[in-house]
Amino acid sequence: MDVRDKVIIDIRSAEDYAKETYPGAISIYWEEFYEHLEELPGDRPVYLLCYTGPRSDELAEALTEQGVEAYSITGGYHSYLRIKLKRLMEEEDQAAERVKTAERSIVKKFRREIWRNFTRAINEYEMIQEGDRIAVCISGGKDSMLMAKLFQELYRHGRKNFEAVYLVMDPGYNRINYQTILDNAGLLRIPITVFRSEIFDIVAGDVDSPCYLCARMRRGHLYAKAKELGCNKIALGHHYDDVIETILMGMLYGGQIQTMMPKLHSTNFQGMELIRPLYLIREEAVRSWARYNGLHFIQCACRFTESCAACGGTEKGSKRAEIKQLIKELSARSPVIEKNIFRSVENVNLSTVIAYKKDGVKHHFLEDYDG
Repeated sequence: MDVRDKVIIDIRSAEDYAKETYPGAISIYWEEFYEHLEELPGDRPVYLLCYTGPRSDELAEALTEQGVEAYSITGGYHSYLRIKLKRLMEEEDQAAERVKTAERSIVKKFRREIWRNFTRAINEYEMIQEGDRIAVCISGGKDSMLMAKLFQELYRHGRKNFEAVYLVMDPGYNRINYQTILDNAGLLRIPITVFRSEIFDIVAGDVDSPCYLCARMRRGHLYAKAKELGCNKIALGHHYDDVIETILMGMLYGGQIQTMMPKLHSTNFQGMELIRPLYLIREEAVRSWARYNGLHFIQCACRFTESCAACGGTEKGSKRAEIKQLIKELSARSPVIEKNIFRSVENVNLSTVIAYKKDGVKHHFLEDYDG
C-alpha cells in the first residue's frame, strides 16, 4: 500500500519530532493520544512510530480493540534510522563508484583523445612550473568540469610540483544553474571555492555588447580572486575547437590574423598568468566523456540570452555559431582543414606578409624592402 494511503503518527515528544521524523509523519505525543482520537481517519490505517517499538505496540493494540485499524512500526524510530543509514551508505557507495568510473575513463577509455592531449599541451607549451598555485576556473559547463578532473588526475598520477584551487565565481546564476554546479562538484568530488560577484547585474544595462563586457569583467574578477588566494595562474577551459573558431573569426570578421594563445601574461595583474590546458582537446571528446559517464552540465549561464557565446551559451545566431557551421561544412569536404586552420598561425612567414604588429607597433614590408 502506498504511504499516501496511510497516516503515520510519531508518538515521541514534540522536541524529538521537530529534530527529525519519518517523512510525512504527523506528531501526536503518546500521553495525549486519546485526546485526538476523533481526528483519526476512519478510511485509512494508522501506523505508529515510537523510539524502539514497545510503546507503539501497546498503543496499536489498544486502538485495535477500539475498532481503529492501527499498526506499530517494528523497531520504531531507531529501526528507521538504521534503514536510512543503510540507504545513505548504499547511495554513497554508488556515488563513489560513479566518480571512480569517470576518473578511470579519462586515463583509460579516453586516454588518446583527452588525457594525452591534456598532458601534451601542458608539456609542449610549458604551462606548469615548479611551485605554481593554479586557480582552476569552473563555469559549470562540460569543459571546465572536465578540466578540473584532469588537474586532479594529473596530481594523482605523479605531477605534484603544483597546487590547484578549484574556483567558481557566481556572477548571478539563476537558482537551478547554481545548484547544478554544486551538485556536479559534489558528484565528481571537486572541492570548489565559491565567491560571488554582481557581474550580471552590472552588465544588464549594456545593450550593445553585454557578452564582451561580461567576459572581460569575469576574467578580471577571476584574476583578482585567484591572486587573493595566493595563486599565480588561472586555468580556463577553452579547447581546440575554440582556437580554430577564433582564428577564422578574426580573419573573416576582424580582418586580422590572430589566435587564442595557449598561455599569456596578464597585463593588469602583475605576476599573474593565464593557461588553457584543454588547448589540444577536441570539443567532441569532451562531449563523449560527459555522455559516457551520464553527466549533465549547465549549457548557458547567461541571464540575458540563450545565444551568449562569451558566457558559454548555445551560441545560436551568433558569429561564432556561423563559424562553427562553416568549419563543419569545410571539414566535410576535407578532413585536414581543421588541422590546417590550427597550424596556420604556427607557420606564419613574415617575408610574405604585407604588414604585422609586434608589441603594439605596426611593421610594413616596405620598411626593409630595398635593404
